[in-house]
Amino acid sequence: MPTHCWRKSSYSAEANACLYVSAPDNATIRLRESDEPDTILTTTPTTLRALIHSAKAGQLDDLGTA
Repeated sequence: MPTHCWRKSSYSAEANACLYVSAPDNATIRLRESDEPDTILTTTPTTLRALIHSAKAGQLDDLGTA
């Protein structure tokens, strides 16, 4: 697995459940969670921006309910 420059989210707690972000180029963003560091989500800046916008707007609030 290639080495990436990972940055921890400033919103993550000190102990666990931290979100890390890596942007190896302008077209790719990688995300991982501290509890599963080998599981990496790869996306684009545009797609991540749309996800964050939807979450902030409350459009994803009902996803966990069935």
